[in-house]
Amino acid sequence: MAAKPIYRVVFHQQGEVWELYVREIFQSDLWGFIEIEEFVFEDVSKLVVDPSADKLRRTFDGVGRSYLPLNAIVRIDEVEREGPPRAVKSEGRVAEFPRSFAPPPKGER
Repeated sequence: MAAKPIYRVVFHQQGEVWELYVREIFQSDLWGFIEIEEFVFEDVSKLVVDPSADKLRRTFDGVGRSYLPLNAIVRIDEVEREGPPRAVKSEGRVAEFPRSFAPPPKGER
């Protein structure tokens, strides 16, 4: 049986762009959200520890599932293998697309 695919999810989080690797991603029952679960992190026993990867590992320690708002997601890719998770300051070159997620009025459906 083939191994489960790995997805790279890039999204905005409080002025930073976060990049995570997960094995499960799907449309949430919560309107306007994507669910991600089965987080994939590199081996923590390495000699050199990346501070941003360590920050994300601690942030998602014990989290089984996370809900991301659609307007925060920059990109989702299916990749062959995981890489280091990253949290980098957004320097204003990538901006969230402002949009309303309110359902259309009943007359316009």
